[in-house]
Amino acid sequence: MTPSNTPSFPTPNSGVSLRGHHLLCLLGYRGMGYSDAYVANMTSIYETLRLHPETLVHVVAGPDELCAAFPDDQPNHCREETVYTRDDAILRALGLSPTATLPWSEVEARVHAHIAGADLIDFCQTCPWRPYGVCEAGIEHIRAGGRLRALPDSP
Repeated sequence: MTPSNTPSFPTPNSGVSLRGHHLLCLLGYRGMGYSDAYVANMTSIYETLRLHPETLVHVVAGPDELCAAFPDDQPNHCREETVYTRDDAILRALGLSPTATLPWSEVEARVHAHIAGADLIDFCQTCPWRPYGVCEAGIEHIRAGGRLRALPDSP
């Protein structure tokens, strides 16, 4: 966050740091989140990736740029063992490691080739967002040859 408490926007040249499960979360993102600041941060990252699929993604092991905006007034799950386990399983399925750097378009291509919406039953058993079905829908959209979709309130 910038000093004015507004999200800083990643640029395609600088890239974005993301943990394993957030690679899939972004596919289903529809503007919902844990707080207004979290949504603003996730939206800025999402829109950068949507509009600039050549943006580099730096895969990290543990808290990333999305976790950085997690609200202080809620229980933070970013360092829970179940989340690390989820990250590892997703990275294995995508053939990635927590030191990889690749363009977002390659993340989409790997999801297209290796992940199905039904896989989230195993990967994301404890995720509170899974019952909404947006992640499965986002993955199936990618598998059908789509890219990140415009958000409900964006042009």
